[in-house]
Amino acid sequence: MTKDKSIFIKNIYYMLAYAFAALRQDGYKSVAGERFENPHNLFAAILARGIGIQLKQGLYREYLSRREDVSAMRGKIDLQGAVRNRLARKRLLTCEYGELSENNPFNQILKTTAILLMRHPEVEETYKTDLKRKLLFFSEVSAVDPPSIRWAAIRFQRNNHTYRMLLGVCQLVLEGMLLTTGNGEYRLASFVDEQRMSRLYEKFILEYFIREYPQIKTSAPQIPWALDDGAGTLLPVMQSDVVLRRGNTELIIDAKYYTRIMQARYDADRIRSEHLYQIFAYVKNEAASSPRQVSGMLLYAGTDEAVQPDCVYQMSGNKISVKTLDLNREFSEIAEQLNQIAAEHFGTAPGFCR
Repeated sequence: MTKDKSIFIKNIYYMLAYAFAALRQDGYKSVAGERFENPHNLFAAILARGIGIQLKQGLYREYLSRREDVSAMRGKIDLQGAVRNRLARKRLLTCEYGELSENNPFNQILKTTAILLMRHPEVEETYKTDLKRKLLFFSEVSAVDPPSIRWAAIRFQRNNHTYRMLLGVCQLVLEGMLLTTGNGEYRLASFVDEQRMSRLYEKFILEYFIREYPQIKTSAPQIPWALDDGAGTLLPVMQSDVVLRRGNTELIIDAKYYTRIMQARYDADRIRSEHLYQIFAYVKNEAASSPRQVSGMLLYAGTDEAVQPDCVYQMSGNKISVKTLDLNREFSEIAEQLNQIAAEHFGTAPGFCR
């Protein structure tokens, strides 16, 4: 089958779907069957589908605090405002009360991202028209300044969990593709920021194994330093991307998403030394305290370089692998590559224990 960039762009959808646990939401499944020539169209399609789902369910509303002068008591009285009105001989009460509103950060982020995508020249008119039609129902929702969004403060719960993938897309767009013009206006770049894609790639691999391999304990823990005296306050944190554990076997995967995998040294391609040192440190420190046989893997997202590493090394009693995950394939083939990793290290298939 001919491979082209639309296959890779479509796979961004699958990574998003796993990363934000949206595979079971039927409203998104049709996106996987479409072909996209650039990521902007993909994001616009996902956003339009998702907003349509939210409109059918009703936009999420939350209580917002309001303070205003009213003729009849509502909520609780603001004493300072009441005194001020009394001195001004106004027969009004200053009250504070909570009001259910659609004009909250969840819907504000959706509207802001949709507007930016609608302005982008690479987004096809079909998707722009769809977004414009959906935004007619956002008349009570304000757009916001993208840098002012406090992503860490957003909390999902039962009433708004369906926004998780949508806001994940919005964050990828606003943080990974947002540029500022000379006059302070915002526009979207024609590429996806490598750092944001790296985070998505890491989360995708983690969530893939969590979903497809319930028989394997999958997590992303911090790995403690194997210190003799316990005084490690100034040491850097060893934060793993993916750790797979089953029985007597443990695999630490360090997911790497780079434009170039290899580094050139003396006219020859070499594995990046800092990456190899990193996974080696993870494995040896974990092995010092773990009862399991610990292995490590550098799992790179494939590039168009001539050399795509596929190596296995035995280092001081531990196996260290350097592999490449080819994202420029149909998703079933990508899944098979990940399944092969599980089979080689744990002798198991998706969803089955043996």
